[in-house]
Amino acid sequence: MTHATAPVGGKILTKPMMVLLGFVAVAVMLLIWRFIAGLGMTAMSDRYPWGIWIAYDVVTGTALACGGYAVAILVYILNKGRYHPLVRSAIVTSALGYTLGGMSVVVDLGRWWNVWRVIIEFWNWNFNSILLEVALCIMLYTLVLWIELAPAFLERAKTAGNQRLRNFAEATLPTLERAMPFIIALGLLLPTMHQSSLGSLMLLAGTKVHPLWQTPLLPLLFLISVVAMGYGAVVIESTLSTKFFKRPSETVILHRLARVVAPINVVYVGLRLFDLAMRGDFGLIFTSGGFSLLFLIEIVLFLAPALLVYSKQGARAGTLFRFGMMVLLAGALYRFSTFLIAFRPADGWVYFPSVVEILITAGVIAGEIAAYIAIVKTFPILSAPAPARPKVRPVPEDLMKQIGISPAASHGGAD
Repeated sequence: MTHATAPVGGKILTKPMMVLLGFVAVAVMLLIWRFIAGLGMTAMSDRYPWGIWIAYDVVTGTALACGGYAVAILVYILNKGRYHPLVRSAIVTSALGYTLGGMSVVVDLGRWWNVWRVIIEFWNWNFNSILLEVALCIMLYTLVLWIELAPAFLERAKTAGNQRLRNFAEATLPTLERAMPFIIALGLLLPTMHQSSLGSLMLLAGTKVHPLWQTPLLPLLFLISVVAMGYGAVVIESTLSTKFFKRPSETVILHRLARVVAPINVVYVGLRLFDLAMRGDFGLIFTSGGFSLLFLIEIVLFLAPALLVYSKQGARAGTLFRFGMMVLLAGALYRFSTFLIAFRPADGWVYFPSVVEILITAGVIAGEIAAYIAIVKTFPILSAPAPARPKVRPVPEDLMKQIGISPAASHGGAD
């Protein structure tokens, strides 16, 4: 199933865009300092080798960028073609999120100049390493996402002034479209692998993670929650695009999508509670002090959207926006809790990100937003507005009398 798409158009270097680029510029300068001076300006340590750059930029950021993966499950596996208009915009956010997430991995590495060895020196790969599987899957999935997005760029190139560029686009696009089913299949496999493996990583931490979050079900819980987060990200992206780009509302299709998310969240909560009960740790929900409060907030954030979407106001744009935000906050809190907040390597060790870490992360977020705006304004990503209906001028009464039609009859009356 295909549908019409079109660039949003308009000026790219607006005042909001300049503000976003300002954050990006600050982050770039700090990144140069970080690569020269090392990790000394961060709050990371031997006990906390992973900080916000991993917990947000990679673990949470790639989950927020799984909109393309989540929508692809509906469209290409469950054959729900009515969600196809959301595919391209979801892939854009996924491609940008995974690209910046992969870059953030490099920022976090102590010997960042050796990262090329991960790709080239395959004979040194440790096939028992979960980190290797995550790294390779993220790199490959990022490439797959940009290939999935390539038809939008080629469609734009077909209208370019350069004849060679037009010829290249016209020759390449049919071949790419024939290969797309295989590319999409790979794009469905890779996130399933590495998103569950991100949960497997924290299994290695053992008792360093609080029992409310440390469970053999971590891979499954990470995978289930990432699907819900992907749908939530699509809802947020669509509602904001409608508001800021003054586009037709998509509340009908978004409300249907929200009703898909609600059961996923309920299943997630059910698994969390069932797992705690089976391990004999259910009582920790009420006896773990601050961790108990953190856990209960997380559960409420997962369940509240399921109730909100079935309320009388569930189909309104504002309600859908709040729904999407709660879904994203729930998944983000779960990931932050598992990787940072509930991670206690030893007594007396704490971690809170430094100003440099926070500013670089803010620059990453600003860069993703700025790139999204530039892409949708330039390339056919979002659904094209429906063509306006031509205005029909009323027939003058004297002309109607000449051809034997009563004016009263033309308005539904009788002679």
